[in-house]
Amino acid sequence: MKLSLSMWSLVPAVKAGQMDLMSFIDFAAAQAVAGVELLDVFWSDAEREIPLVKARMADAGLDTAVYSISNNFIRPDARERQRELDDLKRGVDTALALDVNLMRVFSGSYREGVSQEEGMSWILDGLTAGAAYAERQGVTLALENHGRFAGRSDQLRDIIERVGSPALRVNLDTGNFLPVGQDPLEAARDLADLIVLAHLKDMRRAAPDEPGHVFADPDGLLLTGSVIGEGLVDLPAMIALLEEIGYRGWLSLEYEGAEDPVSIGVPRSLDAARRLLP
Repeated sequence: MKLSLSMWSLVPAVKAGQMDLMSFIDFAAAQAVAGVELLDVFWSDAEREIPLVKARMADAGLDTAVYSISNNFIRPDARERQRELDDLKRGVDTALALDVNLMRVFSGSYREGVSQEEGMSWILDGLTAGAAYAERQGVTLALENHGRFAGRSDQLRDIIERVGSPALRVNLDTGNFLPVGQDPLEAARDLADLIVLAHLKDMRRAAPDEPGHVFADPDGLLLTGSVIGEGLVDLPAMIALLEEIGYRGWLSLEYEGAEDPVSIGVPRSLDAARRLLP
């Protein structure tokens, strides 16, 4: 397993104007990771920036571990769902332009008034068409456990089996099972044969007035991101399980804690992650 750094880990620095794509690559190289996870939300002009990013990464000796998009098929308007599918297809093309054949995808975000059955039908339609396109291009889509429609291991397996394409597999996010009330280790075991990417994430209990991104689990207990190894996920057991099942893919750090990611959150998390690896 190799360590990657997701640019999502540096969102606060990007929003504050302290970091852009190029400075993120320089930061990742300084952290001595093997690869980076790039996301669609950070392009200003992808067509112009892709060659520059590739050149900077080559100079830094970094690989693109995965390209990630933020698609959402829970949209009542059919035209909006088509735009999401078109964006997914463009994402596949962008991944190939970045010389990577792995792309993280979502299912869709909960929306008031949309039933589980209706929402799932939109997800299945979108991912079936998206996986068909990806398969033709030689790209694998990694569906992340995220949210109410695809947050649990049984939901992910159901979607993947119903889509029925070898181009749709799982991005195992080690932290995201907690907000839906599932034990991360149990979920990882359930999905062992489908994992093609792993997000290394940890979460801890949050105070009611906690700054930053806070989640509520099914019991109403608040969660927030934490430095790797300082939260609720049994990450030593998780790494041991990934070793046991023969996983040899990327571990992409996705830090979502309240500490400054540049000076504290990411460096401390990467140090902890390296101690976890065999």
